[in-house]
Amino acid sequence: MRALGPGSVSSLLKLMLDVICFALWASLGLLLLASLLALLLPPDLGIWRELSDTGARGPVMAAGLMAFALYVGGVLYIVHRLRRIFATLTAGDPFHPMNVARLQAIGFALAGLEIINYVTNLVTGWAFRDQVRSVQFPLNPTAWFAVLVVFVLAEVFREGARLRGEAELTV
Repeated sequence: MRALGPGSVSSLLKLMLDVICFALWASLGLLLLASLLALLLPPDLGIWRELSDTGARGPVMAAGLMAFALYVGGVLYIVHRLRRIFATLTAGDPFHPMNVARLQAIGFALAGLEIINYVTNLVTGWAFRDQVRSVQFPLNPTAWFAVLVVFVLAEVFREGARLRGEAELTV
């Protein structure tokens, strides 16, 4: 099976990303709806005791849901950029000049997701300091390595686009 063009592995991956994108949009909508409901429901409802072992009430639950929605939004942003990259791969044009900017955007989004993770851990540790014994600030070297790899790939695509442009000028 071919890697590029219609009917290739890249077109199959593009289709999978389309399905994932739809699922992420649905998840984002449900998270936003749930956070709105958490804000609107009275804080003394018994449902809060059933949903949370930490004693979190509506506003705290809404904040947690919004943080998760922000994370899902970041993943959705990455998937959207990947869909555009795979669209160029399916068209047989891997070194499209816009793919450089798309890969850089993915790198920044991955870094942003890691930072959101750190901030969420810090805020959760502070907000639930009675229930949490120590604030954990786990450094994830794999995630930061992935960020670096994506930026390197962006530069590889930049060079590929430059070489393709030079080849097109050669008669």
